[in-house]
Amino acid sequence: MTTRRFDFRNELGLMLSGRLELPTGSPDAFAVFAHCFTCSKNIAAATRLTRALAARNIAVLRFDFTGLGNSEGDFANTNFSSNVEDLIAASRALAAEYRAPELMVGHSLGGAAVLRAALRLDSVRAVATIGAPGDPAHVEHLFGEDLETLEAGHDVEVELGGRRFRVRSDFVNDLREHSLSDLSRLGRPLMVLHSPTDKIVGIEEARLIFEAARHPKSFVSLDGADHLLSDPRDAEFAASVLQAWVGRYLTPAADIEPPAPGHVLVRSTGERFQQEVRVGRHRWIADEPASAGGQDAGPTPYDQLLAALGSCISMTLGMYARHKGWPLEGVEVELAHDRIHARDCEECETEDGKIDRIRKAVRIQGDGLTDDQRERIFQIADRCPVHRTLTSETRIDTF
Repeated sequence: MTTRRFDFRNELGLMLSGRLELPTGSPDAFAVFAHCFTCSKNIAAATRLTRALAARNIAVLRFDFTGLGNSEGDFANTNFSSNVEDLIAASRALAAEYRAPELMVGHSLGGAAVLRAALRLDSVRAVATIGAPGDPAHVEHLFGEDLETLEAGHDVEVELGGRRFRVRSDFVNDLREHSLSDLSRLGRPLMVLHSPTDKIVGIEEARLIFEAARHPKSFVSLDGADHLLSDPRDAEFAASVLQAWVGRYLTPAADIEPPAPGHVLVRSTGERFQQEVRVGRHRWIADEPASAGGQDAGPTPYDQLLAALGSCISMTLGMYARHKGWPLEGVEVELAHDRIHARDCEECETEDGKIDRIRKAVRIQGDGLTDDQRERIFQIADRCPVHRTLTSETRIDTF
């Protein structure tokens, strides 16, 4: 998993600062994440959630809205509508350099913004909100007594999150122009994640969003979480739920062709030892442990070799017992690989004086098995197809 700088210009030509969280290997999808009101892309909730999604093979762009964080512009010249425009600009920039986003995720007021931005983006196949208000005007309470001044048409300086911001009078008017009626036109699967103990945006706001949207829609309670998902476990949970949910709606990337049936495709990811392994619709990462200079992002090649042998043994024993009608209830195979001196093997001759050794322990469950049946099952464990391949003369041709 890597983080890349991803800056882009919005419709006003201002440079917005972004970070693109990329998974190891080819992403299943790209997403755009919108941070909370007056926050930045580097707030803990944004960083944790986007990286957790990247770890689950969804690339995510998080960026600073105009006038916030490292982005250009003056916050006083922004409003809710400009946030929506920034999201559209981010999506178009992502499409130009990588792929158009299929998922939009918004936190707090950012959640309200992605609901509106998705209406104008054909590529977006699913939308998720986290602790979001149903009505953008919900943030008005943050202005306190200054709200009356803003309503009177005067600009004010307010303190939000320990920082001073200049807010113009039309900010409130712009918030009030956006209503829940927009959600009936969303036309995309929606997931609403909200904590029932959220003290910043109450759980009743989640109800408003859920009731206004049409199906398919889902609600997940972030039980015990605070508004900013301060506990890393809450961000991990939200990411895992989102990844499982959005997988129903993703379109496989056109530039990622699966290998032919019966073939395995392995290609480097550009991350030192890491390799992407593809078998049909399945994909995983092979890597080396940190002690060998890798990042331990996946099993090693020998780990996978042992896994192939172990799974083949277990499958073979299960199939054999079913054929015989024997009461085999379960199989467990433990394996280890090392290199030993050839002198420990009388019939072995090698150039470097060493041979590969695989040790295995096969454990079976089934109280109804007789001693003869158990003995036969252990004999069959040495006759699975992968075992025969590894212990026979094997020829490898280049095609």
